[in-house]
Amino acid sequence: MGGDIYGEPIRYDPDFHGPLKNRSCTDVICLFIFIVFVGCWAGIGIYAFVNGDPDKLLIPRDSEGSRCGFDAHVRDKNYLFFFDLTKCATPSVAFTGCNTTQVCVDACPTTSYYYTGGPVDDLICVDGVRNSTDNAETLITEGKCARWALRSTSVLKRCLYKTEDRRALRSQRVASVPGDEISLAKRYLEITRSWVSLFVQYFVSFFSDSYDAEKVGYDIVNDIVNSWKEILLGVAICIVGSIIYIFILRWVAAILVWLSILGAIAALSFGVYWAYSQYRYYKDNPTAYLDATNWFQELIMRSGTWMGLLIAFSILLAILLLVVIFLRKRIVLAIALIKEGSKAVGATTAALFFPIVPWILQLGVIAYVLAVAIYISTVGNPSYEVRNFNSTECTSSTCNSNTVQNGDTCDRDTFKSICDQPCPAQCKFIQISNSFTIYLHIFNGVGLFWGVFFISALCEMILAATFATWYWTFKKSDVPFFTVTTATLRTLRYHLGTLAFGSLIITICRIIRVTLEYIDHKLKKYDNPVTRAIMCCLKCFFWCLENFLRFINRNAYIMCAIHGKNFCISAKDAFSLLMRNILRVFVLDKITDFIFFLSKIAIVVGVSATVYSIVAYVSQTEITYIFVPVVFVAVCAYFICTVFFMVYTMAIDTLFLCFLEDCERNDGSPEKPYFMSKGLMQVLNKKNK
Repeated sequence: MGGDIYGEPIRYDPDFHGPLKNRSCTDVICLFIFIVFVGCWAGIGIYAFVNGDPDKLLIPRDSEGSRCGFDAHVRDKNYLFFFDLTKCATPSVAFTGCNTTQVCVDACPTTSYYYTGGPVDDLICVDGVRNSTDNAETLITEGKCARWALRSTSVLKRCLYKTEDRRALRSQRVASVPGDEISLAKRYLEITRSWVSLFVQYFVSFFSDSYDAEKVGYDIVNDIVNSWKEILLGVAICIVGSIIYIFILRWVAAILVWLSILGAIAALSFGVYWAYSQYRYYKDNPTAYLDATNWFQELIMRSGTWMGLLIAFSILLAILLLVVIFLRKRIVLAIALIKEGSKAVGATTAALFFPIVPWILQLGVIAYVLAVAIYISTVGNPSYEVRNFNSTECTSSTCNSNTVQNGDTCDRDTFKSICDQPCPAQCKFIQISNSFTIYLHIFNGVGLFWGVFFISALCEMILAATFATWYWTFKKSDVPFFTVTTATLRTLRYHLGTLAFGSLIITICRIIRVTLEYIDHKLKKYDNPVTRAIMCCLKCFFWCLENFLRFINRNAYIMCAIHGKNFCISAKDAFSLLMRNILRVFVLDKITDFIFFLSKIAIVVGVSATVYSIVAYVSQTEITYIFVPVVFVAVCAYFICTVFFMVYTMAIDTLFLCFLEDCERNDGSPEKPYFMSKGLMQVLNKKNK
């Protein structure tokens, strides 16, 4: 029945000896569409670079939208001063701006002050520097003058704090402030070492008060800078360790797999016991949750929570035991394929480092997208609108309700002379207006997804062709030295259309997901449970669909790399072959995912422990928090392991499809010998006669 539903097994072909050399171009129409798309994308980039002007975004603007150094009334004031720069220390500042008053000044402050009363020489206000102090407190309270200012330097014409005098300024300012204002002075006069620390402080602030967050953020950035040698050493150890681990996995794969399975069984058994004991305890003490101090404690002090965990642990334990009992032969096959994957990677070492090339290409695509987005955003002319117009206060002949209304367009160079003080009307910058730039941004966004997915697909097909060549070489010692180079040239010459087709499918699915996220964000203000349920189901469905399509695409690329057929035929053949061996597919996929996860964790823990030992007992570097370089290295190590094991995963997926085809195509006779290794033949009780 399986043959009728999912096609007939692959027949023996005496002319087949691995990836075909003589093949034709596939999915030419899709390649043509992709070339046209890239041409239009390049045209948009040229148009943006010619007509855009990033200076429009870089020129500082005050709170009223005036361009410092450009608009007529602030032409002699080239720099932007922030009343409270600490309010810019949030990741959303790039989209929402700093929530503090900003004014154009002729020079950044060269001295520091904190106003507590009495005379002051340089009080920075919205209309310049005031020397009068008669109403200084009132002006500060109304937000028209800054209570404090620090000696600053110009960065892109923005006045930012100078960090070398941080501690001296802090101690000097705090000493001059009355006791009841010391905490406020500490908060405002604590200077960060760099803008990076502002973002660190933002996240630390969730776990501590404002002043502690600023101090911790500064110390964390200091620790990273001071321990850069240890961090680089940890990264190097991770790279070397990953390579060695992959090479020796052929000998320790069986031990690691069975130890992992036994460990998982032991952990789940303990989880069942612990959940049951906690369930009995809280069932006998039903009011224990009343002593909880937060929602999480209340949750874990209820018997229903532990009943749910007991059921979940029991189901997982039962599934794992059934898999071990009834699918142990498939597990042995998965172990053998993991060993084969290690041999294949070891025989084609260049493939291990090949992902660096597409990674650089993807960074190039992202950089191009960002540059085009910035230039597109500056195509057009800035638009201004009248804001804060009050007809009772603006009664001059040139500025009254008959000539000016809120929302009217205005000109910055002439509006001040028409509606000057005491009229409170403002000609405020709204946006750089251009009716069609939104479509260019959308096109550029599609280019980002399609370009990144196309490069990822290119990497997968080249690796698939490399490992397929290794498998279908009868004598493994005869594998060509330039296998990766040959696979790259063959893919670029014949199969760019197939890659464009497969990556376009993923791009469309990702665009739908992004659109759903945008719609969900817009619908949150309605707080409708029915809408939330529908959106949750849609997002879950398209997430599952994208992952399924990625699985199909990867196997389609493998079949295309071997047989040279177009995307649809390759996807159909791969899907049919996998479905005819669904149990093997399931076990192999889960076993390899589990082993690779454990391998990543093992490498990350080992590297982190090594860095900790170096920082704690060997290095003389002075740092505040010893965990900072350790955590930083752990994050880097995980990403490095992901890159290396991506190659290993592709090797196993390719070898698995080749193995399934080998089993169907050949029977071990002299005319149709198996191409699989002796280890695989022993697992399956097969041999070449």
